[in-house]
Amino acid sequence: MIEVKQIEKWFPVGESMLATLFSFFTGKRIFVRAVNGVSFNMQRGEILGLAGESGCGKTSMAMMLLGLYQPTRGVILFEGEDINAFRGNALAKFRRNAQLVFQDPYGSLNPRFTIRRTIEESLIVNKVRGKDARSKRIIKAMQRANLYPFEAFLNKYPHELSGGERQRVCIARAIVLEPTLLVADEAVSMLDVSIRASILNLLRNLTKEMKMATLYISHDLSLLGNMCDQIAIMYAGEIVEKGSPEVIIDSPRHPYTKALIAAVPVPEFKARKSPPTLLKGEPPDLTDSSETCRFLSRCDFREDRCESQKPQLREVEEGHFVSCNRIGE
Repeated sequence: MIEVKQIEKWFPVGESMLATLFSFFTGKRIFVRAVNGVSFNMQRGEILGLAGESGCGKTSMAMMLLGLYQPTRGVILFEGEDINAFRGNALAKFRRNAQLVFQDPYGSLNPRFTIRRTIEESLIVNKVRGKDARSKRIIKAMQRANLYPFEAFLNKYPHELSGGERQRVCIARAIVLEPTLLVADEAVSMLDVSIRASILNLLRNLTKEMKMATLYISHDLSLLGNMCDQIAIMYAGEIVEKGSPEVIIDSPRHPYTKALIAAVPVPEFKARKSPPTLLKGEPPDLTDSSETCRFLSRCDFREDRCESQKPQLREVEEGHFVSCNRIGE
């Protein structure tokens, strides 16, 4: 349903007045290449987990998938059509089909709206006419989001709910329009550990029940391993490894993925099979346009060719893709 082809997103760097004048006369500007040649597919009823450290481009990729950012290069196809070519009615239809669950449930809810008004807002904006028709859809969305009994929540305000209940309201608001694409950006990171599992199970069940394509963004690989059908690892704006949770968690091939897996906490230190891998060095300069491996400065297996040969994401086993010059030859 979703096909992302070589997407790039560049942001101009804030410059001094002198640098801006220099850029104007020379035609050279400095850009942060936040997303750099990302490609992947998503199917109905499938959850794709996107993992990586802060600043690697996960949220920028999500914003482009929703049509909120225009890509600098590349194309995103939604059911075979380029979403950046949508205008007028076509864009409005796509907006109804693509919804977002935010990281902070409290910050994303209007404190002046009741829960009923919060969920109804999407229906009003998208011109779903008839108070009775809207009421039925609101109740259905609340039941799907496990807000029981729904009568007890309709006239409450966000500050009267717990964190988990607020996130369920956010989910109900997102699914009330029956979307086919759902993006959840760190949807449980602001919640208590005791209720995270129930929210994740809810998202997984809704994806299958409503046949949505869901992109779930998280830092927590153990979480993604339990709920996703596919996992993609991002580093410095690029996907360096992609595959099933079993492959990514149990048999990682890229050195960055191995370091992420090793950093996952375990209950007992003795349970570790090997000491955790600590990455050396610093993340790369995202304004650098040279064609090198972006993991070069932190990789213990680098070769001379890595300084001039940019690795490509290629299939090393069935359904397992890795971007490394040493792997897959």
